[in-house]
Amino acid sequence: MLRSFITLVVLTTLLSISAQAQILEVAELNTEQIQALDRDRTVVLLPGGILEEHGPYLPSFTDGYQNEHRAQELAEAIAARAGWTALVFPTIPLGSGGANQIGEKYSFPGTYAVRPATLRAIFMDLADELGELGFRWIFIVHGHGSPDHNHALHEAGAYFRDTYGGRMVHLAALQGSQQSLQQSILASSLGLEGMKEEGVSSHAGVAEHSRLWALRPDLVAPGVRNAAPVTAANREDHRRLALMPEWPGYFGSPARASSELGEQLLADFTQRLVGTAMWILDGGEERGRRRFMDINPVEDDDAIMGPARQYEAMRERRQREWLATRPPSNGNR
Repeated sequence: MLRSFITLVVLTTLLSISAQAQILEVAELNTEQIQALDRDRTVVLLPGGILEEHGPYLPSFTDGYQNEHRAQELAEAIAARAGWTALVFPTIPLGSGGANQIGEKYSFPGTYAVRPATLRAIFMDLADELGELGFRWIFIVHGHGSPDHNHALHEAGAYFRDTYGGRMVHLAALQGSQQSLQQSILASSLGLEGMKEEGVSSHAGVAEHSRLWALRPDLVAPGVRNAAPVTAANREDHRRLALMPEWPGYFGSPARASSELGEQLLADFTQRLVGTAMWILDGGEERGRRRFMDINPVEDDDAIMGPARQYEAMRERRQREWLATRPPSNGNR
């Protein structure tokens, strides 16, 4: 009888813990449900995904599909912690600095980017909304390579920490060593000849095509098997190739992609991202950790970022000049 009673108590406790540990979609919750969340054990996830060209074989939302996958894996890991809740926001399909900027092609089919200042303002606004409601933990899941994009998200996170005392962390950019680890997986799969053909790929190469093949094979165009390699040896090569009128929107050798390779790459990066998040929730200090910006400093990209920033400044100036011609708002424009 005593053993049965103890067993019942243990099962009841486990069920109670399981009921408290959950994944919630903020879009589905009402005011009372949100208010009832334990702020100390609720982690807000902000998945992002720039709409960015990825050449003729991948969709514009390629980054978004990868980030949504990572956010789901992270949400499950958070919910597996006793009493913790993952509060997931709808994916924010905005980002700054499409790869087409490398070749000064500021209008390119598939890229619909916002200025870094706009991106920063969006996430700072969300920081205010969440901070005023008392949320303490926010993870941004938004992998993308533009230096200014990453800097904007880091600034939003620093603002939240300084203003509200919580943590708003741009997780993907903390995977400072992931590039070399991903390269080792690629080398094992592609071999010397394949790696030579892939070259230094910064965008939409065999890795990204492989990851999408694993996630959304229905969106990878079958013509990828005939994709000609666009091999770059360094950053200067990226710019030289991207400036060519016939640049297809990718670097590397997409024809060598495979779903098997994509599964390996996804698992490696996602495992590290989730591990970083768990480390932070356990008291780890992310400030001082090696970040994407440390291995891709903005000052090294002046040849690319200089013209891009000039173009973005022109867009802002044009918008401001247009607004200045508008009559004062009286609520009826």
